[in-house]
Amino acid sequence: MLETLAIRDMLLIEGAVLRFRPGLNVLTGETGAGKSILLDCLGFVLGWRGRGEVRAGAAEGEVTAGFALPPGHGARAVLKGAGVPAGDELLLRRTVAPDGRRQAWANDRRVTAETLRSLADTLVELHGQKDDRGLLDARGHRALLDAFAEADPAGVRAAWAARSDAAHALEAARTALEEGARDRAFLEHAVAELDRLAPDAGEEPALDARRRQLRAAARIQDDIAHAAGALGTDGAEGQLLQALRWLEGAAGDAGGSLDAALDALGRTLAELGEAGAAVEGVLAGLDGEPGELERVEERLFAIRALARKHQVAPDDLSDLAAELRIRLAALDAGTAGVGALEAALAGAAAAYAAEAAALSAARRRAAERLDRAVAAELPPLRLERARFATEIAPAEPGPEGADQVRFTVATNPGAPAGPIDRIASGGELSRFLLALKVCLSARAPGLTLVFDEIDRGVGGATADAVGRRLGALGETGQVLVVTHSPQVAARGAHHWRVGKTVARGVTRTEIAGLAPSARVEEIARMLAGDTVTDEARAAARALLEG
Repeated sequence: MLETLAIRDMLLIEGAVLRFRPGLNVLTGETGAGKSILLDCLGFVLGWRGRGEVRAGAAEGEVTAGFALPPGHGARAVLKGAGVPAGDELLLRRTVAPDGRRQAWANDRRVTAETLRSLADTLVELHGQKDDRGLLDARGHRALLDAFAEADPAGVRAAWAARSDAAHALEAARTALEEGARDRAFLEHAVAELDRLAPDAGEEPALDARRRQLRAAARIQDDIAHAAGALGTDGAEGQLLQALRWLEGAAGDAGGSLDAALDALGRTLAELGEAGAAVEGVLAGLDGEPGELERVEERLFAIRALARKHQVAPDDLSDLAAELRIRLAALDAGTAGVGALEAALAGAAAAYAAEAAALSAARRRAAERLDRAVAAELPPLRLERARFATEIAPAEPGPEGADQVRFTVATNPGAPAGPIDRIASGGELSRFLLALKVCLSARAPGLTLVFDEIDRGVGGATADAVGRRLGALGETGQVLVVTHSPQVAARGAHHWRVGKTVARGVTRTEIAGLAPSARVEEIARMLAGDTVTDEARAAARALLEG
């Protein structure tokens, strides 16, 4: 609910503070007094398009609006998303400089124009003959009908999301299967080639070392053989053994003086034996089998060629073979996987269709109730010959269902129905909007409803019926009405008069709240014009008491 509206140096208003209350708040004044300026200022602080200009000669214009936020109000979610603290009250403030620069705050936190407009959608709803934000916007009719039906599209949204996920999964699987099918021949050939070669990790460096060894064998074999002979029993080892036997024979008569020499010879013989064994081992390794070098080189070159072909290290060929086998297996399993995904999509589509059908049925039932409710409102508004209809047509399936909803009217019997904003004349349009809003108001709690001269073009009993409907709306929430109709003004629970003064060549718009006696004078002026008579005052009292 809008509680306060403070205006400073905006358009023709030097300064004004209005404190609004629940119920029907009416704003009256002579033509040209500046009643629309108040709505311009309210629209400015809410981020709507329209006039938002600094008063001539002022350094800055500012509008501040205070709103009460009950628990669960839609503005709280917007504030949370914008990182703005939310309490029981919301204070919106917006300024404009003479050069047009604008800044906005919500609860003393800077906010963007987008955030401001999102907040406005949860706070205030404007209706008038040029209404392009509310009931005349066909894009919002489906949501209005859902609110009237108390239907929650959450189930449809969830089913649509599941169906979309299943469709995306199936598309991805089919794409992967098609791409894999193009690669099948390559994969099968590559796997067969790798399997035939069957390279092991670490095999390439081992083959390279063996190849080097075999190629060098011819050059070093004779030298190593001579070394083996020199170290063996016919060489150094035999001579040392002979020396050892001689020393052992003399050791008994040497009194221990040969012990050190005997120990040294023993160690030497042991190490000489190790050296001989090592040389023999090398020599045995050099004695490769016939054709071994050719076989080693053939396999080594084959491994290196395959590694270059697949652009991997030779040691990674075995891992590559395993990876390619997995891809082949995935291709083999792909057809079955696609079948399972097709079944999942069919199930998700059926679930969505069921949810959408249930929502469509709820919408059609609600449309019938809404049409009957609006039809009951039309005769008192002197639209007894008119017809209102909620049209529901098939639409492309989506997260909000598969229905297109549009409010249509026919103003004369037998005339075709059409969009409400194209068929109804100015006065008719105002009354259609009012009738529709009366029927929908209970489904939009927390909104401040603003009607801008919605009673234009009507008078007498019709204007009284408009006033009564606006008063009924005020009983369920807060309504602000800019009006020229005394019948409407008399239904207000709270009354402000907008006037214009000229002093020293400067024009100013001033707003004043009216006490009961002042209301009589204002409504009498609205009835009689510039000259207020006692008869006009009596008629004004009758309207206020009626």
